[in-house]
Amino acid sequence: MERRQRGVSAGLLLLLYQISQVGLQNIPSVTLGVLVLNIFLFLNPVRPLSEVCLSVNEAVHRKNWQRLLLAPFHHADDWHLYYNMISMLWKGIMLERKLKSIWFAYIIAVFSLLIGVVYMVLELLLVIILDDPSYEMNCGVGFSGVLFALKVLNNHYNPGRVSSVFGLPISSKYACWVELVAIHLISPG
Repeated sequence: MERRQRGVSAGLLLLLYQISQVGLQNIPSVTLGVLVLNIFLFLNPVRPLSEVCLSVNEAVHRKNWQRLLLAPFHHADDWHLYYNMISMLWKGIMLERKLKSIWFAYIIAVFSLLIGVVYMVLELLLVIILDDPSYEMNCGVGFSGVLFALKVLNNHYNPGRVSSVFGLPISSKYACWVELVAIHLISPG
């Protein structure tokens, strides 16, 4: 995993600008807390990315389970942080107001752990199905999995909406899946 630059950068400045445009007073408490935690850990990582990223090899074989807690809240670079936190900002505002703060905090905590478990199960299945042990070494960080789960939850609470994916109108019910495939094709890492 590559090292990223620390400190203030274009993606971080743009994120802070976007947050200021929404206004701190308009961001529910748990959503704001998640934003602050992610920004803080971007500026002050607990450990280098190679020591917090989640992989089957590190978490299962080496029993380094703390990576389940650390990986979702660390980001590869400022643009990774920017895109994830902008997504969190909008999903958090919509869902936290609907679900209330305590329930939303619980969902964030559960999704943060479960997404890592699902990631490792999928990697193990790839090892078995493709007979390729290299999948045990794939190491990931970031909040994207949690955001995907929040998007599915948001679509459940707001059915019948239409999203635009690459300019194509797609039912929100399916848009999250189309976006997932598109993200993988555009940025497989």
